[in-house]
Amino acid sequence: MTQAKHDEPNFERRRSKKELILEAAESLATQRVTAAEIEQIRRQLLVQLGEEGNASAEYIATVLAEAGRRVVLSTRADTEGHYEEEFHDLLHFSTLEEAEMCLIRLDELYRKFRREGERAAEERVREVGLLGRRRAEMIARNHKVDAAKRAEKEEIAQWFAIWLETPDTFFDWLEVRKQTPDYERRFGAAGAAGA
Repeated sequence: MTQAKHDEPNFERRRSKKELILEAAESLATQRVTAAEIEQIRRQLLVQLGEEGNASAEYIATVLAEAGRRVVLSTRADTEGHYEEEFHDLLHFSTLEEAEMCLIRLDELYRKFRREGERAAEERVREVGLLGRRRAEMIARNHKVDAAKRAEKEEIAQWFAIWLETPDTFFDWLEVRKQTPDYERRFGAAGAAGA
C-alpha cells in the first residue's frame, strides 16, 4: 500500500501555493516586485493550479514580503526610487510593540512628507499603512495561526485602520486603548510591553 502512494504521479512533487509564488518571483529576476509582477505571478498560479491557484494580489505581496522580497505596490511612479530608503523594511510587526513602532515610523514619514509638500510620497506612506492593515487582517483570519496571535493581529489591524482614518489623534487613542480593561484582559503582559 505504501508503494502505491509513491507510484502516484506528482506525489512528491506537489508544491504549495507559497512555494509556487516564490519560484515565480525568482524566475522574474527583478530586484523589486511591483503590481505588474504580482499580476504575472497571479496568472502563473492560475495556469499551474487552475481554480486552486486563485490568489489575491495582497496575499501574493504578503508571501513575497515575508520571504524578504522587496515589494513596491505604489501606483505612483513619481515616488519610485526617490524614497526607497525610507520605505524599505517598514512593515515588520510580529508583536504589538513592533506594530506600535511601525506606526510611529509611518506617522513620522507621513508628517515629514506632508510638511515638505511631497504629496506622492505622503500617499505612498498611506498605501504602506493600508498594506499593513491588510496583512494583519489576513493573518487574523487564518485559522491555522494560533488563536492568541490571531487576536494580536486583529488588534493591530484595528490600529492601522484607525491611524489611516485619524492620524492626528491616533496615538492619544492608542494610549487610552492600552489602558482599557478589554485590552488588559486580552493582551495582559504582552500588551503592557508596548505601553
